[in-house]
Amino acid sequence: MREDFLHFVWKHKTFDLLDLKTTMDLPVEIRSIGMHNHHAGPDFFNSQLIIDGQLWAGNVEIHVKSSDWYAHNHETDRAYDNVILHVVFEDDTEIYRMDNSVIPTLELKTYIHHGVVERYNRLFSKTGKWINCEADFNRVDNFIISNWLQRLYFERLERKSESIAKLLTSSNNNWEGVLFQMLAKNFGLKVNGEAFLSMASSFDFSVVRKTSSCPVQLEALFFGQSHLLEKDSQTNYQNKLSREYAFLKQKFQLDNVGVQPLQFFRLRPPNFPTIRLSQLANLYCEVPNLFSRILDTKQINRFYELFAVGVSEFWQTHYTFDKVSKPTKKLLTKSFIDLLLINTIIPLKFQYARFHAQAGDGEILDLIQQIKPESNGIVSGFEKLKPLSTSALETQALIQLKSEYCDKNQCLKCAIGSSLLGK
Repeated sequence: MREDFLHFVWKHKTFDLLDLKTTMDLPVEIRSIGMHNHHAGPDFFNSQLIIDGQLWAGNVEIHVKSSDWYAHNHETDRAYDNVILHVVFEDDTEIYRMDNSVIPTLELKTYIHHGVVERYNRLFSKTGKWINCEADFNRVDNFIISNWLQRLYFERLERKSESIAKLLTSSNNNWEGVLFQMLAKNFGLKVNGEAFLSMASSFDFSVVRKTSSCPVQLEALFFGQSHLLEKDSQTNYQNKLSREYAFLKQKFQLDNVGVQPLQFFRLRPPNFPTIRLSQLANLYCEVPNLFSRILDTKQINRFYELFAVGVSEFWQTHYTFDKVSKPTKKLLTKSFIDLLLINTIIPLKFQYARFHAQAGDGEILDLIQQIKPESNGIVSGFEKLKPLSTSALETQALIQLKSEYCDKNQCLKCAIGSSLLGK
């Protein structure tokens, strides 16, 4: 028996409400369960109860056993002096306030619906399950799941936007600079994301603005800051970039000491950092006013057109400086652009709307629902239980569900778990 289960039972009133009596045989009527408190202090604030014919307003504390009151040292904490009812699963001792007055106790063991306890035990039985409710997941009403996934998507979006808010604070609300940093991080993907971000953060965005009219200079800036021009030159193009970088380094007083090293190991050639840096440079050379263009764009096809960039001429026939490859423009794929939308563009739009007190949720929903569902282990696991994914909204929500609720056994805070317990 867990205390959060008793919170759930009290909050959702999944117990017999008629003929409730305290352990001292005083009748109890619940007018209001109160407001659930997730911080320090009693578990439910501002409850209203009629105990033995008298109306009481105050707080409710919940424990598995009455003796937990003393185990948690509540008898010495004045924050618990205004508790009007102690709700427990099992009453094993009397409890008192600091003034030695007895606190009424309600023992739920005899009032909780038997079916609720059975479903609780079934949900939390440890049998090596992928998620606790996998045996019953496909029985949950689609309407409940749909609403919950939409809420989970925005919950995940909130978390993504937190990193943007931090970058804005450190850059004095330089939206263009933050966009560049976030794009750089996502161009680096999981393997080189932090390294790309450290590169993009190693100089002021004004340097990008001043060099974006010259593709060679912008590429030299990115490659030089990323430590890719420090080895002995293998090609004329590498020599050219090195000369340009030496000029930029002196002109803008550049320093790349804190920039993390890049990784090539186990990457497919299209994801080599050389290719991604060239694509990023081409994007800023070919698309002027990128930030305002992103804010104005709402349709997925327009984003595919906006990000239809490839690499510079040299990288069309190379993946590394020293090896020639089959000629290809190496354009950004739609799936890669989808990742940029999910991880950078939509969170940025969301944060921008909130910052300017604009209503942007409708546009966000419309855009995320235009993106194809992602394919990964978490999504596949849920699809085996019940087909759910029609767009990236569902797949992002399922990642949030698995990582923040299923893996952490937060079933009682999940709409799906609550639905199964309350059936």
